[in-house]
Amino acid sequence: MKSKILLLNPPIYDFAAYDFWLKPYGLLSIAGYFRGKAEFILFDYLDRLHPFMTKRKELQFDEWGRGRFYCEQIANPPCLVQIPRYFRRFGLPRSMFQHFLTKQQPCDFILVQTMMTYWYKGIEEVIDDVRKFWPKAKIILGGSYVTLCSSHAQRLGADFLMQGTDMRPLWEYLNVTPDLKQPALWEAYEKLNVGVLKLSDGCPFNCTYCSVPKVYGKFKARLLERSLAELQLLVERGVENIAFYDDALLFDAEKVLIPFLEEVLKRDIKVNLHTPNALNVRFITSELAKLMVQAGFKTFYLGLESASLQWQQRTGSKVSSNELTQAVRHLTAAGAEPASITAYQILGHPYTDIQELETSMRFANSLGIRGMLADFSPIPGTPDGEYCRKWVDMDEPLFHNKTVFPIILLGFDETNRLKDLQRQLNRSLYSE
Repeated sequence: MKSKILLLNPPIYDFAAYDFWLKPYGLLSIAGYFRGKAEFILFDYLDRLHPFMTKRKELQFDEWGRGRFYCEQIANPPCLVQIPRYFRRFGLPRSMFQHFLTKQQPCDFILVQTMMTYWYKGIEEVIDDVRKFWPKAKIILGGSYVTLCSSHAQRLGADFLMQGTDMRPLWEYLNVTPDLKQPALWEAYEKLNVGVLKLSDGCPFNCTYCSVPKVYGKFKARLLERSLAELQLLVERGVENIAFYDDALLFDAEKVLIPFLEEVLKRDIKVNLHTPNALNVRFITSELAKLMVQAGFKTFYLGLESASLQWQQRTGSKVSSNELTQAVRHLTAAGAEPASITAYQILGHPYTDIQELETSMRFANSLGIRGMLADFSPIPGTPDGEYCRKWVDMDEPLFHNKTVFPIILLGFDETNRLKDLQRQLNRSLYSE
């Protein structure tokens, strides 16, 4: 008899959250391995095609399928009362999940997606509700939060914690043999307009502020056939916008990305492709830029982090300012609109002074592209995250919050001033 499994993507408790092509990809990927071997039900608190959300006029989609989540303002957690921003709960109302649990026959297992370490309040909520209505169901947590904060995650009362990328303990716990060639279980959604792909896992670099090596390990390409099958499944489901979740999408492109894009063109697949995770500009050649534009890439998010040579060398030497300049030239020459190119810079990193950050912002602006300040999140286990114990209690995941740390380090007024400056610089590009 097949097990009955609930796939659960919890609500978000945070100061800010936006649907930047946000999907529970790890959860769906695990379920895909069991396709046909278990019965699945999906409850995604963040599904903006749910009837409750589509009826709300303020939750519109932009041209690439992004937009705001439904949210409710709640009290700041006690440890964050000093942060002068509104704390919110993002996602479908709690009562809808409770109603769902009363109407459905209990499942055998609940697979819960975890992402940001500081989103654990949403996990607490869903565990409380499952325990109340389905007391015999076995709750399984997996994902970044569990891997990075395993001791903290143990306090939430789940039955099984899946840490890291070795899934064999999970297969044994569920007593199911996986088919690792199967694509993610996208058919779990009744409606779908945005999808996610990964052509690889991990990253070959070791940036001192990044958790990818700790969570996903070294770079490893996925099977091309599986990635193409997943792309085809998404297209058949009516998806128009697909975001790559790869942490090193352009690495070893001759063996990974280029063959994939050549197949996209060969099969004449029409879809808009996006890169929310920072692209390493070092690998953007003239030829690769042309292929990406031809295959349907519409947005390009580039990792600058800082134009300071000293900062670049101190945190891993992943990219230089000259490489960013060259990459922008290649992309625009290939036909990418400058307005579709964005350079990320880190706000609130403990090794960055204000003058360096402003210089970086103006440098990106001088290239005619948009800048975006990525608030720094101190991640436990990384060199830079551990250094932040000087300012915050790193054993409390709420202090990993990317809104919180820049305010603690720089102050509320200075943080707002820098964000206002970034908005002014972006507006100046299109003011004429």
